[in-house]
Amino acid sequence: MKKLFFIAFLTIAQMLHAQTIINLYDGIIPNNKENVRDEIDLGEGRIAGVTKPKLIAFLPAKQDSFRTAVIICPGGGYARLAMNHEGYDVAKAFNDAGIAAFILKYRIPNDSFMVHKEIVPLMDAERAMELVKQNAKQWNIDTNRIGIIGFSAGGHLASTLATHFNEVVIENKNRFNLRPAFAILGYPVVNLFEPLAHKGSRDNLLCKTPSEDLLKHFSNDLQVTAQTPPTFLVHAMDDKTVPVENSINFYNALKLNKVAGEMYLFQNGGHGFGLNNKTTKTKWFPLMLNWLVSNKMMKGDLL
Repeated sequence: MKKLFFIAFLTIAQMLHAQTIINLYDGIIPNNKENVRDEIDLGEGRIAGVTKPKLIAFLPAKQDSFRTAVIICPGGGYARLAMNHEGYDVAKAFNDAGIAAFILKYRIPNDSFMVHKEIVPLMDAERAMELVKQNAKQWNIDTNRIGIIGFSAGGHLASTLATHFNEVVIENKNRFNLRPAFAILGYPVVNLFEPLAHKGSRDNLLCKTPSEDLLKHFSNDLQVTAQTPPTFLVHAMDDKTVPVENSINFYNALKLNKVAGEMYLFQNGGHGFGLNNKTTKTKWFPLMLNWLVSNKMMKGDLL
């Protein structure tokens, strides 16, 4: 009986070690109003109405010797978060490669519950980067090898941190450099002008009638500079939700600014395929890991 209890306890301990949930902020959550509500479970791993952001840490059993880490931003049109195929599945894949992964359950922009909702996701992404750097020693992470990955609207958030990291909208008491070491963008929302914009993401983040200056500010292909981190992009040519030109324009901006970049375009696959494009046997994730190795962001042999 004691042996069975010990095995059960060990299994639970291992699970807790693999997944640790951390409140993004202590005490009052900045830019939240007092009447915040609890999040809504939509089923099938989708959640909406997030007002209390969290970071979910997944530490690999066997860590890459370069001690690489990545922050994961699930998509959902800034209306919800697809936590399974753009969150947990991705964290597991990174852990299998020896990379620490942190799913960012960022706040869903909402005027009823937030002040200046347009900067709230960026606040959460910056705070996530600050938290990972703050705890890097405890988690055996190299602060120079912390990247960010995002899908769809989460790709917009990831590209926002990659291009707006100097626009510090959190307290950042320790004055950490909030620039990701690398960015990975999966079928990302990037440009908010018609006809490339994903209207739902744009309206939810900004408003239904945003100014041209605001649209330009958050059209991240227009914000790429020589300081933008190396970026890997993946998209499908037949994506009818977020036009592939979002990725192509971002890639061209990287090239123009002499920033290292790589892009893989599937012929088919539509939108929201996560790690597995069911129209082909080609897997983009190993291609991305090769890219990380070639850019000295993780240790290992090319796959």
